[in-house]
Amino acid sequence: MPRQPFSALPDSARLWVFAASRPLSPGEREALTAAADDFLDEWNAHRVPLDCARDLRHDQFLLVGVDQETAGVSGCSVDALVRTMKGLGQRLGVDLLDHASVFYREADAVRRVSREEFAEAAARGAVTPATTVFDNTVPTVGALRGGAWEAPAARTWHGKAFF
Repeated sequence: MPRQPFSALPDSARLWVFAASRPLSPGEREALTAAADDFLDEWNAHRVPLDCARDLRHDQFLLVGVDQETAGVSGCSVDALVRTMKGLGQRLGVDLLDHASVFYREADAVRRVSREEFAEAAARGAVTPATTVFDNTVPTVGALRGGAWEAPAARTWHGKAFF
C-alpha cells in the first residue's frame, strides 16, 4: 500500500494544501479523511502507485504529500487529486480549492478573509508583519516542517500587504 504516515514522507516530498473555507465538524473531518484515504490508496501516475500521505491540521487544512523520488506525479494524477478534492468539498459544503483567500491566526482561531480584506486590516494595524499566516503555496514537506507554512506574514507572500 503506497499510503503512509505523513511523518514518514521525506522533506523533498511535494505538498498540496487544501484549505476548507471554514472549520470542519467532527463528522465532516471523518468523512474528509476517509474519502481522502480511499483516494490516496488508489492514487497512481501512469499505473504506478504513488507513495503519499495526508494530514489534517487545525480542523481546516488537509495536507497531501507525495514522495516523487519513488514515482513522479503526473499532470493527470494531479488533476485527479484536484478533482477529488473539489468533489469532496462540494459534498461537505465547503470550498477546498480556495486560493484567493488569506488564512491567518487571530488568537487561537483561524480566520479566512479576502486578500483585499487582509490588506485593509494591515492598513488599520489589525494585522501586522508578525501576524501568523498560513502560506498554502508551500511546495514541499520540508518547507512545511521548516516553518514556511505557518509563519509570520513578513516571511511569506502575505507581507506584500504591508509595503
